Amino acid sequence: MRQTKRLQIGKKGLSQEFINQVKSVFKKEKIIKISILKSACRNREEAEKIGEEIVSQLGKNYIYKRIGYVLTIKKFRKDVR
Repeated sequence: MRQTKRLQIGKKGLSQEFINQVKSVFKKEKIIKISILKSACRNREEAEKIGEEIVSQLGKNYIYKRIGYVLTIKKFRKDVR
């Protein structure tokens, strides 16, 4: 069984380099998990904003689910309306 790719957001927070890294991972993967470290945000509302920002920069074929401080982002093969 194939492992899900895992990334972390640390004290630098959400940067363009991180978004580019996520985009490059999605060239091979369909699902990734992103752990948000305590140094990146202080509460769950900030974690929710980070998830929304990542998905908005990736495009409309992506959705995310936040559980605690872990984001699971999924890519769809077909366009989402």
